[in-house]
Amino acid sequence: MSIVKLNNRGVKDATAFGSITGLGDLIFISRSTASSSASLSITSGIDSTYKEYIFYFNNIHPQSDNQELFFNFSIDGGSNYNVTKTTSTFQAYHNEAGSDSSLSYHTAGDLAQSTNYQRLGFSSDNADDASLSGYLHLFEPSSTTFVKHFTATTNMCHADTYSVNYYLAGYCNTTSAVNAIRFAFGSGNIDSGTIDMYGVK
Repeated sequence: MSIVKLNNRGVKDATAFGSITGLGDLIFISRSTASSSASLSITSGIDSTYKEYIFYFNNIHPQSDNQELFFNFSIDGGSNYNVTKTTSTFQAYHNEAGSDSSLSYHTAGDLAQSTNYQRLGFSSDNADDASLSGYLHLFEPSSTTFVKHFTATTNMCHADTYSVNYYLAGYCNTTSAVNAIRFAFGSGNIDSGTIDMYGVK
C-alpha cells in the first residue's frame, strides 16, 4: 500500500483517491450588504451558468431581539417570493454555563408544501456582539425537469448565552427555474451583515 502525499493544493488535486477528479472552484458573483435593511434580495446572477450556488451569511445581526432569519425563492425574477417548499429541520444547542444542551428535530421550522418563508435559524439575539453566520446551498436552480434541492447550516448566538447550530434541507416543488431569493428577519430590519453568493464551477 502506497501513501499519497498532498501538496498545498490539498485534496483538490488528489486524483489518486477513488474517483475524485476535482471538487470544483467557487466563483464569486455578488455581495449583498445590510444596513438597517428590511430585507436583502438577490435578483440577478442565479441562472444556468452554474449547477450549484452557495450563499454565505457573515455576521447577520438583527435589529430586534430573538428573531429568526427567513428566506424564500422566486421564479419570476423577484416579483413574487412564494415558491412551494417541503423541508426538514433540526437543531443542537449548548449554553455558556455548560448546564443546558439538546439535539432535536425542530417541528416549528419545517414546511410541508408551503409557500411561506423558510426559517434559517432559531431566535438570534440582538446584543451588540451577537450574530448569525452560515451557508445555504441551492442545486441546479435553472432546471426545468427537476425539483430544486437545497441544504443549509447556520450557527447563531441565542439569548446572549447559547450557541444554536441549525440544520435545514428541502426542495422547491416546482419545475420552473428559480432565479431570485430574498432574506429577511421575522420582525425588524437586518441591522448589519453580508451575504456573499458564489457559483460552483
